[in-house]
Amino acid sequence: MAAENKPRSNNDGNAKKRKQRYLPHNKAVKKGSYPLHPGVQGFFLTCDGGRERQASQEAINVVDTFYEELVDEDVVDKKCAVESIKPANKIIKFADTDSSSDDDDDDDDGNDSKSEKPEEEDANNDNQTSDDNSSAKKPRLETDEVKAEELVADDTEKKSIDVAPCENIAKEKLVEAAPKCENLVSNKTEEKSIDQLIEAEIKEMGDRSKRRFVSLDTGCNGCIFVQMLKRDVGPGPAEIVQYMMTSLASSRKHMSRFILRVLPVEVTCYASEEEISKAIKPLISKYFPVEATALKFAVQYGARANTGIDRMKIINAVAKSVPEPHKVDLSNPDKTIIVEICKTLCCIGVVEKYKELSKYNLRQLTCPKP
Repeated sequence: MAAENKPRSNNDGNAKKRKQRYLPHNKAVKKGSYPLHPGVQGFFLTCDGGRERQASQEAINVVDTFYEELVDEDVVDKKCAVESIKPANKIIKFADTDSSSDDDDDDDDGNDSKSEKPEEEDANNDNQTSDDNSSAKKPRLETDEVKAEELVADDTEKKSIDVAPCENIAKEKLVEAAPKCENLVSNKTEEKSIDQLIEAEIKEMGDRSKRRFVSLDTGCNGCIFVQMLKRDVGPGPAEIVQYMMTSLASSRKHMSRFILRVLPVEVTCYASEEEISKAIKPLISKYFPVEATALKFAVQYGARANTGIDRMKIINAVAKSVPEPHKVDLSNPDKTIIVEICKTLCCIGVVEKYKELSKYNLRQLTCPKP
């Protein structure tokens, strides 16, 4: 009996060692990112095979930078529009009419003196009249200069009188507001120290509900999905991607190492003909309204890890959902409907200038022209 029990003790020891191998340092195994599911919006990206983790982190940083730039530009445009609408509070002053009337009177006197000259007189009389006229003009010019100086002095006094109270009021307001601002800043710094602010930011970054962009697992090699949390205010995925591509096309600045293509996704559903035709209706009503002018469109289809779906059936279902005034044009479309299938899920979005912007491929878009 003792001999029979010996091998059992050895087996128990081996079992314990195997458990320690599977859980080193008594730590739980880390879980991966959440899988892609229907009802989300965001960005569908392609990358180099085997670089999905690095590309997902890079994609979140790149998208976040362009999102902040777009939001800042919208805020500046709104401020400029509001300032242009507001009336300018300026004091309009009209020139005094006395100076103009005096000038007119002087001109009239000069003309009268010229007309009163005798036409038929001797040479001596002519010389005497010319001397008299010159002596008469000198005091008039001197009086005109004195009047002009007085008018300028009056205007400067009026301006100083008008501006002085405004400057005093502005100075008083600044003096009153300065201690209030100092008190607010001091109160804020007293309430929260730098360490507390850093801890609060770390908690926000760790809280999944407060993140702007989150990476989801597509289950396909070379494919990434970055989810954008739905908000009532702010730009959507299509606006962010359009701004990204136009700015990169103008600057030719390379901003990614692993990302290849960035496509906006506004609708996600299961990859079936019926589900796609139902889910695409709000998207079609947004970009292809019936009352609008006729637009040319095309359908760009792509499938990964799914061979059970007929390509032409999906393309025809998407094309039939667009109302009649809009027509299909594969050579030069105004808008392109993107349909990307990963396993059992379908991602749909609408883009503009798809071929002109190198099919939204960052590497081709930012590479230097030959």
